[in-house]
Amino acid sequence: MLNVLRHLDAEQQVALLFVIVFGVLLAVTVGDLLLNLQDRPPEWVKRHDRFQRDLRAMWIGAALFWLAWISGPVGATLLFGIVSFLALREFITLSPTRRADHRSLIAAFFIVLPLQYVLVGNRNFDLFSVFIPVYVFFAIPVLGALAGDPERFLERNASIQWGIMVCVYGLSHAPALLLLSFPGEPSGRGAFLVFFLVIVAVVAQVVQEAASRWLRHRPLARQISRSFSARAWLLSATAAGVAGALFFWITPFKIAQALAMGLLAGGAGTLGEFVMKALKKDVGVAYWGNQSAVTGAVGLLDRVAPLAFAAPVFFHSVRWYFKLA
Repeated sequence: MLNVLRHLDAEQQVALLFVIVFGVLLAVTVGDLLLNLQDRPPEWVKRHDRFQRDLRAMWIGAALFWLAWISGPVGATLLFGIVSFLALREFITLSPTRRADHRSLIAAFFIVLPLQYVLVGNRNFDLFSVFIPVYVFFAIPVLGALAGDPERFLERNASIQWGIMVCVYGLSHAPALLLLSFPGEPSGRGAFLVFFLVIVAVVAQVVQEAASRWLRHRPLARQISRSFSARAWLLSATAAGVAGALFFWITPFKIAQALAMGLLAGGAGTLGEFVMKALKKDVGVAYWGNQSAVTGAVGLLDRVAPLAFAAPVFFHSVRWYFKLA
């Protein structure tokens, strides 16, 4: 059956994916409306409110994804650039910065971010892979030092560097997938890789949340998260791998390769979300952003953090394994 799906042409596969994604979301929404008609205890109502916010965020994310798909590589790159800008703004809002950091922040938002996405759009993969980790990593402290304010210098500059790495460097790898070319495969198949990445990252996140609620808690780092455990993480990564194998037909991968790539990307995404929880604990907030955030529930960065960690791992793994230029 899956092999039959693989031999569909691109338009048929796109139509089928559209039906699957929005069909599942519609079914869940209708089911939620029916459950909402019944009387439930207060504890259920609180969880249900959170579920509705998550469901609304999924609808928004799915709509944005399809908007990026139909707009092509240029439109998708611009869209991810806007998401990076908004996510970086959320991160910097809660970071320890001072007036002396204005030069560094201006450079981050209006030089580093657009230049990183220009490199992606031009397929300068070698340069875009090292531009931020090497050149920007050294440039930001130089700009900070020139401002002449040594108070909490290391903390301030490390915070800006980390925000750029997660919100710009990490997320920029998602549209870069659109431009990968596989030998023997028709051009324009990169959008399916982005879909594959999003699916495995979402599956890993959902299973991680579900497993953390139903399994007996044995947290690995209680001070950061009482729900993150080795068993929950293994289940989430495994579920992502299975999801990847089920969607191998939209990728250049074989089933075993899709399983491995899904496990790798899904595992990296949940670990990234765990790291962001540690950062939120450090600054004393429950979520990035505010109540009027784009998703309407938590900050935009909370939604895209798993993707920001999974995208570079997935991109470089695919490029290395298949020896792509």
